[in-house]
Order: sequence, then structure tokens, then C-alpha cells
Amino acid sequence: MRQNFLRVAGPKAAVVLLTSLLLALLAVGAGVSTGAESKEPITIEADSMISLDNKNTILFSGNVDANQGDVRILSDEMTVYYKNNSEQERREIDKLKCVGNVEMTRGDWRGTGRQMDYLAAKRKVIITGDAKAWQGENLVSGATMHYYLDEGRSEVFGDQPDTPEGQGNGRVKATIIPR
Repeated sequence: MRQNFLRVAGPKAAVVLLTSLLLALLAVGAGVSTGAESKEPITIEADSMISLDNKNTILFSGNVDANQGDVRILSDEMTVYYKNNSEQERREIDKLKCVGNVEMTRGDWRGTGRQMDYLAAKRKVIITGDAKAWQGENLVSGATMHYYLDEGRSEVFGDQPDTPEGQGNGRVKATIIPR
């Protein structure tokens, strides 16, 4: 069947199909959610913490390790931004910003990059700076990745065409290991 598809559609169509399948798998791995884990407690450990109540933020620095359900985020620094209208006792997270050696895992899915933003209202994760994601042995990489957790949709973007030499080739790359 594979040979017939390649013969009829051509190798470029096969690459597009395989890349689409990989991205769909990565989106599932990244956390298509029923919202159940959003009710689970969040634990964050770090070397230090600074709370800025007047700015509705908490900064965690040094070996940050955050967990909620089966999601784990590691980074050098994490800033938690709360909604302005949140009560002091029951704050609601607006967004997270992680910087430095960012790694997010969920099951057998793992994503890495230099920075990660999580936008709670949109349930959207943005990984930037040499962004890579693995689902098992399969890999997709680019400059930026967007995961829409509730939609099961992901987007990967390459660097800009004028990227300086040695900083990527401006393209998205997928490596798919056949079974």
C-alpha cells in the first residue's frame, strides 16, 4: 500500500502526510485535555521565590520544577502571572513564562526550547528558541511551536529567511521513525 501511495502521490505528498501525522501525534502528546488536570494542584519547587503582589506575579528562580497531574515543566526561571481580579486566597493563573533550558513533558511526549509561554485563557503553549518535540522516537523541530491543548492542533514555524549562519536553516524539520 505504501508503494502504491508513493507511486500515485509522489514522495513530496508522502512527506507532507507523514509530517501531518507526526504533528497530530505531538498535539495529542502535548495535552489534548478534558480539563481534568487543570483542577489538580500545582507544585513548584525552585532555589528561590519572589512574590510581587502589587504586580500579581511570582518569580521562581534556579532549577525550577513544576508539576500538575502528568505535566512537568523544568526551567531556569518561571514567572507566574495572576489575573488582576483574582482574590488573594484563590488566585487564578493568567499565564506562565519560563526562560532558560525549558523542558515540558507529558507521558512519552517531551518538548524543549529556550523559552515557553503558557496562555491559560487560550490553553495555548508557545515554545521558542530551538524548539524541539519528541513523541517516542519521532522528532519535530523549528524556531517556534504552538500547541492548542483543547483543539489537539499544533503549528511549527521555521526561522526567518535571513537567519544568521549557524542558527538554523529557516526550515521546520521532522524525523519520523517507521515501525
